[in-house]
Amino acid sequence: MVFSQTQRPPPDVGPVVLARSGMTSRTLRAFFLLAFGIGWGVAIFLLLFTDQIEAVFGKIGNTNPVFILIVYSPAIAGIALVLKHYGLRGMGSYLRRLTLVRMPAAWWVFLIIGIPAIKYAGAAINGTIGDVKFTPWYAIFGALLGALLVGPVEEFGWRGVALPLLQRRWAPLWSSLILGGFWGLWHLPAFLSSDTPQGAWSFGPFVIGVLALSVLLTPMFNAARGSILIAGLFHFQMNNPLWPDAQPWENYLFAAAAIVVVVLNRKTIFTRKGAVTGVLTIGDDCEFDRRDSAGASPARSAGDSTGPAA
Repeated sequence: MVFSQTQRPPPDVGPVVLARSGMTSRTLRAFFLLAFGIGWGVAIFLLLFTDQIEAVFGKIGNTNPVFILIVYSPAIAGIALVLKHYGLRGMGSYLRRLTLVRMPAAWWVFLIIGIPAIKYAGAAINGTIGDVKFTPWYAIFGALLGALLVGPVEEFGWRGVALPLLQRRWAPLWSSLILGGFWGLWHLPAFLSSDTPQGAWSFGPFVIGVLALSVLLTPMFNAARGSILIAGLFHFQMNNPLWPDAQPWENYLFAAAAIVVVVLNRKTIFTRKGAVTGVLTIGDDCEFDRRDSAGASPARSAGDSTGPAA
């Protein structure tokens, strides 16, 4: 067979392997569509058939698998997108962000002591400071396990995928507020059910609180080099059954704390320099994931050794 200059014989390169395309800030659309589609879709089903679902799976809460599926929807969306864009090897790199534990001492103090202090202060104003009771006493262990294995799993999506992608386009403060808005809105179906704690809360103050929490968590997340573990522990502390219900006052106190954190971190929170923008750990993300397709600056991988101060 004769080939012309424009028609060359195919090289013998063996099996064709299609390269995966990395995530860009445009992946956010798919993430939010999946998180809301799964979460709200199952939530509507749960609201329509509450009695039937509770008859099979028990009361709505951390032991009800339908409720757990709703809570896990951001994580399902995030993990599905990591698998799509990076495959199993990329998933291993992404999950290694659970091993990142180094963080300035000031942030550890806030995580361990500051959050419960604000919770108890809000409960004192609210008059609910003595409401934490477990009967029998050892029921606390089941409550703690449920709080650890349910709510914090959301962070595989919110801070595992969404926040790094947002920080490719916006400074940490604006990324926090954007993510906080979606985070708060995602909880809306819970306010429509009388069987959830949110059913007794006001949505407006709750959104203020979620926006504040998002602002508080972002500089901590960046200081911890993109740790999904730290984000999960933060979420656990917010849901910790040892702390009394401090709604709505805790929202306003966390908002005040967020303002203080913004002032203290003003040199880093208004600039993208030093913000974690990589979904995978450092050295594992592909070159196409280091630069956003729309022309953003090279992405800083999770686990990078440089970052903002606490």
